[in-house]
Amino acid sequence: MATHDHRIPLTIDYVEISVTDLAAAQAFYGTAFGWSFTSYGDEYAGIRTSAEADGEEAGGLTLVEEVVAGGPFVLLYSDDLDGTLAAIVSAGGTVTNGPYEFPGGRRFHFTDPSGNELGVWSEQ
Repeated sequence: MATHDHRIPLTIDYVEISVTDLAAAQAFYGTAFGWSFTSYGDEYAGIRTSAEADGEEAGGLTLVEEVVAGGPFVLLYSDDLDGTLAAIVSAGGTVTNGPYEFPGGRRFHFTDPSGNELGVWSEQ
Protein backbone atom coordinates (compact mmCIF):
# COMPACT_ATOMS: atom_id res chain seq x y z
CA MET A 1 0.00 0.00 0.00
CA ALA A 2 1.21 3.50 -0.77
CA THR A 3 2.02 5.93 1.98
CA HIS A 4 1.09 9.53 2.52
CA ASP A 5 3.64 11.42 4.58
CA HIS A 6 3.57 15.06 3.40
CA ARG A 7 2.17 16.61 6.57
CA ILE A 8 3.14 20.21 5.76
CA PRO A 9 0.97 22.35 8.08
CA LEU A 10 -1.65 24.56 6.44
CA THR A 11 -0.70 23.50 2.90
CA ILE A 12 -2.88 21.62 0.41
CA ASP A 13 -1.89 18.06 1.15
CA TYR A 14 -4.13 15.78 -0.93
CA VAL A 15 -6.63 16.40 -3.73
CA GLU A 16 -9.50 14.07 -4.58
CA ILE A 17 -11.01 14.25 -8.06
CA SER A 18 -14.56 12.95 -8.52
CA VAL A 19 -14.97 10.81 -11.64
CA THR A 20 -17.85 8.94 -13.23
CA ASP A 21 -15.72 6.12 -14.71
CA LEU A 22 -12.71 5.11 -12.61
CA ALA A 23 -11.00 3.05 -15.33
CA ALA A 24 -11.43 5.79 -17.94
CA ALA A 25 -10.10 8.42 -15.52
CA GLN A 26 -7.04 6.32 -14.73
CA ALA A 27 -6.41 5.81 -18.45
CA PHE A 28 -6.81 9.56 -19.15
CA TYR A 29 -4.57 10.84 -16.35
CA GLY A 30 -2.05 8.04 -16.91
CA THR A 31 -1.79 8.85 -20.62
CA ALA A 32 -1.91 12.65 -20.31
CA PHE A 33 0.40 13.07 -17.31
CA GLY A 34 2.12 9.74 -16.68
CA TRP A 35 0.40 9.29 -13.33
CA SER A 36 0.21 5.85 -11.76
CA PHE A 37 -2.37 4.66 -9.25
CA THR A 38 -2.89 2.53 -6.18
CA SER A 39 -6.16 0.61 -6.37
CA TYR A 40 -8.32 0.64 -3.26
CA GLY A 41 -11.20 -1.30 -4.80
CA ASP A 42 -13.84 -0.47 -7.40
CA GLU A 43 -14.56 3.07 -6.18
CA TYR A 44 -11.19 4.66 -5.34
CA ALA A 45 -7.64 4.91 -6.68
CA GLY A 46 -4.76 6.80 -5.08
CA ILE A 47 -2.78 9.13 -7.38
CA ARG A 48 0.99 8.69 -7.46
CA THR A 49 2.43 11.50 -9.57
CA SER A 50 5.87 11.69 -11.10
CA ALA A 51 6.91 14.10 -8.33
CA GLU A 52 6.14 11.59 -5.58
CA ALA A 53 8.96 9.25 -4.57
CA ASP A 54 8.53 5.76 -3.18
CA GLY A 55 4.86 5.46 -4.13
CA GLU A 56 3.71 8.37 -1.99
CA GLU A 57 0.28 9.68 -2.98
CA ALA A 58 -0.72 13.23 -3.85
CA GLY A 59 -4.45 12.61 -4.19
CA GLY A 60 -7.10 10.22 -5.34
CA LEU A 61 -9.82 9.48 -7.88
CA THR A 62 -13.17 8.77 -6.28
CA LEU A 63 -16.12 7.23 -8.14
CA VAL A 64 -19.36 9.25 -8.10
CA GLU A 65 -22.60 9.06 -10.07
CA GLU A 66 -22.38 12.66 -11.31
CA VAL A 67 -19.62 15.27 -11.36
CA VAL A 68 -20.76 18.69 -10.17
CA ALA A 69 -19.06 21.68 -11.77
CA GLY A 70 -17.48 24.38 -9.65
CA GLY A 71 -15.62 24.26 -6.38
CA PRO A 72 -11.87 24.62 -6.03
CA PHE A 73 -9.90 24.92 -9.25
CA VAL A 74 -6.87 22.63 -9.52
CA LEU A 75 -3.85 23.91 -11.45
CA LEU A 76 -1.00 21.66 -12.54
CA TYR A 77 2.46 22.93 -13.47
CA SER A 78 4.23 21.98 -16.72
CA ASP A 79 7.69 22.70 -18.09
CA ASP A 80 6.22 22.25 -21.62
CA LEU A 81 2.76 23.80 -21.84
CA ASP A 82 2.22 23.05 -25.54
CA GLY A 83 3.38 19.44 -25.13
CA THR A 84 1.07 18.98 -22.13
CA LEU A 85 -1.85 20.44 -24.08
CA ALA A 86 -1.18 17.98 -26.93
CA ALA A 87 -0.99 15.06 -24.46
CA ILE A 88 -4.30 16.05 -22.84
CA VAL A 89 -6.09 16.27 -26.19
CA SER A 90 -4.54 12.99 -27.34
CA ALA A 91 -5.71 11.30 -24.12
CA GLY A 92 -9.32 12.45 -24.67
CA GLY A 93 -9.42 15.75 -22.77
CA THR A 94 -10.97 18.94 -24.14
CA VAL A 95 -9.31 22.34 -23.94
CA THR A 96 -11.91 24.85 -22.71
CA ASN A 97 -9.86 28.06 -22.44
CA GLY A 98 -6.51 29.17 -23.81
CA PRO A 99 -3.64 28.89 -23.84
CA TYR A 100 -3.40 32.49 -22.72
CA GLU A 101 -0.85 34.77 -21.09
CA PHE A 102 -1.15 35.78 -17.44
CA PRO A 103 1.28 37.64 -15.16
CA GLY A 104 3.10 34.40 -14.19
CA GLY A 105 3.44 32.97 -17.71
CA ARG A 106 0.91 31.02 -19.81
CA ARG A 107 -1.93 28.65 -18.95
CA PHE A 108 -4.96 26.82 -20.28
CA HIS A 109 -8.01 25.04 -18.85
CA PHE A 110 -9.30 21.61 -19.87
CA THR A 111 -11.97 19.10 -18.98
CA ASP A 112 -11.30 15.41 -18.35
CA PRO A 113 -13.63 12.66 -19.65
CA SER A 114 -15.82 12.99 -16.50
CA GLY A 115 -16.28 16.74 -17.05
CA ASN A 116 -13.90 18.02 -14.34
CA GLU A 117 -12.22 21.29 -15.27
CA LEU A 118 -8.56 21.68 -14.35
CA GLY A 119 -5.80 23.99 -15.54
CA VAL A 120 -2.15 23.78 -16.49
CA TRP A 121 0.32 26.64 -16.25
CA SER A 122 3.92 27.28 -17.24
CA GLU A 123 6.37 30.10 -16.75
CA GLN A 124 6.98 30.17 -20.53
